[in-house]
Amino acid sequence: MRNLLIGTGAAALLWSGTAAAQTASEPQEDETARLESIVVTAQKRTENVQDVPIAITALSASTLEKQRVENVTSLDNLVPGLRIAAADAAANPKIFIRGAGLNDFNPTSSSGVGLYADGVYIGSPLAQYSAFYDLDRVEVLRGPQGTLYGRNTTGGAINVIAKRPTFSPEGYASIEYGSFDALDATFGFGGPVVSDKLAFRLAGQYSEDEGYSTNTVTGNKVNNAEHYALRGSLLYTPDDKTDVLLTLNTFTNLGGAVQPKSRQLFPADPSAAGADGVCAPAYYRSGLCTDALGFADTNPDPYKVTADIEGKDKISLWSAALTVDREIGDLTLTSITAYQDVERRAHENTDSSPLQMLEAYYFNNQKQLSQELRLASDGEKLKWVVGAYYMNDETTSDSAYDILRILRPLFVSPSNPTGASPENSVIFLGYPYTQETDSYAVFGQADYEIAPRLFLTAGLRWSADEKSMDYSTIAEQAVTLFTYQADKTFSDWSGKIGLKYDLTDTTNLFASYSRGYKSGGFFGGNADSPEQIEPYNNETVDAFEVGSKSDLLGNRLRMNLSGFYYDYQDIQAYSTVERGGLTVQVLDNAASAEMYGAEAEFVARPIANLDLSLGLAWLHAEYGDYKSLGDDYSGNKMPQAPEFSLTGRGAYTIDLDSGFQITPSVDVSYRSKVYFDSTNRERLSDPELWLVGAELSILTPGGHVEGGLWGRNLTDEAYLTSANPIDSLGVDLLTYSRPRSVGVFLRYRY
Repeated sequence: MRNLLIGTGAAALLWSGTAAAQTASEPQEDETARLESIVVTAQKRTENVQDVPIAITALSASTLEKQRVENVTSLDNLVPGLRIAAADAAANPKIFIRGAGLNDFNPTSSSGVGLYADGVYIGSPLAQYSAFYDLDRVEVLRGPQGTLYGRNTTGGAINVIAKRPTFSPEGYASIEYGSFDALDATFGFGGPVVSDKLAFRLAGQYSEDEGYSTNTVTGNKVNNAEHYALRGSLLYTPDDKTDVLLTLNTFTNLGGAVQPKSRQLFPADPSAAGADGVCAPAYYRSGLCTDALGFADTNPDPYKVTADIEGKDKISLWSAALTVDREIGDLTLTSITAYQDVERRAHENTDSSPLQMLEAYYFNNQKQLSQELRLASDGEKLKWVVGAYYMNDETTSDSAYDILRILRPLFVSPSNPTGASPENSVIFLGYPYTQETDSYAVFGQADYEIAPRLFLTAGLRWSADEKSMDYSTIAEQAVTLFTYQADKTFSDWSGKIGLKYDLTDTTNLFASYSRGYKSGGFFGGNADSPEQIEPYNNETVDAFEVGSKSDLLGNRLRMNLSGFYYDYQDIQAYSTVERGGLTVQVLDNAASAEMYGAEAEFVARPIANLDLSLGLAWLHAEYGDYKSLGDDYSGNKMPQAPEFSLTGRGAYTIDLDSGFQITPSVDVSYRSKVYFDSTNRERLSDPELWLVGAELSILTPGGHVEGGLWGRNLTDEAYLTSANPIDSLGVDLLTYSRPRSVGVFLRYRY
């Protein structure tokens, strides 16, 4: 891996000579060997991605299709510096870019990476699985996006852009079948309703599988999936200066709750204890280590679990968005009005054991209303945009944990018929709350050509979040242990200043300073004292970045390089600690962190029909001064921040005389070791990982029908996507990836 990065550095050193050489003597190239231009809207206007002075990766519809991207977690390992994992079936993805993100799974928390669907901020972690079908592209913006996106983008932003209605009929249908009886069907079609005035598009997705794990208690398959989605949109163009787009979405998940693999930690024999007092790795499956109830899972198979309850994780979502673009002279006025309502009902066997040790009930609802207004000018030398943003978010929860229910018979008496014993942690704890947020922002950014080929970018955004929290902890659904009510306003500024110089028509250099801001708030997890709910502060980052973008060798090679340094302050960090015999969730501010690194992306078409891509990333991400409830994490590596990562793909299209096309492709990814929490305990980490996927497709003459074979995780790596400790109960919960999967597909387009 280090040799690969040394090679990247050598490429950077050779860059200026290559650029100059191609200018002096341009080779005669085959037009079919030239790379295609990619158009993005990352800066709220349509631009070639190579002209945008941001570290950005754009994934086309074809790439998303061939890499089998069906939800946000499928983007993991596809973009340098991007990590996405989840411990829930269809909610709460943990998104990190360059190590910036948040491990918390509670619905009041916000990642440092903003997710946007067709220009609408998707703030609820319950709703972030729903938009990934019938897509035009996905744009991943690395680094703080403090001006045009602003809210909660200290790490970056992911723009998900769906296909729009067109005034010419077109559509497709796709079906796939694979391992674990997996079935995925997607369609999209549309066309004119009134010529040049009104067009429609309707798209949908259905996905299911029987599950890739087996519950040894019942013999049933678990970790099964089932969801469906439907999107309808209408495009109205009353004249050549006005576009009105109405989009309606619905998404429903009916699959099973995640069933993790349990790992017991309490040594039943002194010989099984490690230096830290918990079970030594060599004894994990020996039977000499148990949980708090004496249970031991001795089966080493990561896909064999032991659960008395096979719960469901149900999510229901609907949303609507109205986007209006109106040209007024040389200006464009844009209005985006959106509403979203999402509900989660989940019953989870959290301890993943056959005993009633810990069960979770997650009942959450989140409603979001937002309005954005922008006015933009796309002049010859000066381009600018100004705007205002408002969002109202109401999050309600009626979640609860049922702890050590199996022990209740020991404490039943005439005066205590339920058998609850809080002093022995035998209790049903609910934590209902309502949090309401009103978010406001005003912003502006301008790009000006201050000298030939030299462009200055300057932008500023002021944001304010007014939050109120009404929280209770209730025992046995009747006794209120404590309540907490408070409101607070969090505000700060963010922005950017940068320079871009066009060295040639196909090569530019850029440098920037950005300030990112993520609002403070109130903790929305299970709390045993009012102090846990007390507000945490804003998170801020000062980011410095330099880079270059080049299309070289007659547009046969695209090379994008970047280097960055981040100074983070008041990082919002999530951890779990043992306190009073219970494992307690904590979300507070780590004092600081230092992050720096480099990235390189190469796309090449050396000859016609051969497409190659390679992305490399190196990252240093460590906490500075970080103490939480007496524990010192200073100097620890940040979670989900591998030091090295790589993604690559190769595809070659064979043109047959019959008109058929056969395209074999292979993709690989690599990441070095990752930690899953701030403690850096070895048992809560995953070693370096290589993944391999492949596809073999056959396209009929005319390009209407395509079919073939596909495979993911071909080396059958059983790697972790999440590891959650419950130290007080003596168990770790290990969420493993899907094992090797293979299948067939058939697509039709017209």
